Amino acid sequence: MTPDDQVHGLSPQVMYEQFWIKDAEHRRKARWVKAAAGLVVGVLLAYRFDLPSPPVVGVVTGLLAAAADMFWAWHSYEATAVWRGRRRGEVITGKLLRRKLRRHGYNVLDGRAVPGQASIDHLVIGPGGIWVVDNEAWHPETEIARYGERLFLGEKYGSKVAKALVDASDSLAEVLSRESGISVTIEPLLAVHGGELRRTVTAEGLTLLKPRLVARWILRGPRAEFDENQVELLSRTAARVLRRMG
Repeated sequence: MTPDDQVHGLSPQVMYEQFWIKDAEHRRKARWVKAAAGLVVGVLLAYRFDLPSPPVVGVVTGLLAAAADMFWAWHSYEATAVWRGRRRGEVITGKLLRRKLRRHGYNVLDGRAVPGQASIDHLVIGPGGIWVVDNEAWHPETEIARYGERLFLGEKYGSKVAKALVDASDSLAEVLSRESGISVTIEPLLAVHGGELRRTVTAEGLTLLKPRLVARWILRGPRAEFDENQVELLSRTAARVLRRMG
């Protein structure tokens, strides 16, 4: 049986995990090479700057090089956990939002169904406005970028993804405005747990960013000025009119 036969029919996630396991020995060998290079560099630097115990300095720099390589390998693999189905993106983002926003007077509602639209992972309501936050993950080699006014997910347009969240946000804003008596607008955000996203991207009405940056984005750019009573009213209204997903 050829290698191609062995992986035929497997999902990209399973294939990724299998290749990761098979590549372990190669990563270990490469790590030893990096550690040796770090040792040599450390010894040379110690002699160059007349540091005491050059061999000790070399061992330390070699260990640091190996540790850095090990950490980067772990981080790269862990970054695909949501895409591989090993972790839930909405759980990760929900914890981040609560930890960073609650002390600033923001409420976070999870797993709500917008009337006539798709469900949303998080609804954030606070003094600075209202945001819809969803979660998504793509293959780690999928480049997420804006070209002109268009959103691209790899070689494909991201218009469908953007439109779904923009429409959900607009629909929810209309419902909350009507039910609460407070005129609101809602900005859609997408927390990206996988794919190649070098910087925050805003295109076609949607902002895509890393989960750890979502709370900072919300706090940095207020879209409204709600007082405590309005935040409470909007939160209670949203909890009442939006069906909670199981």
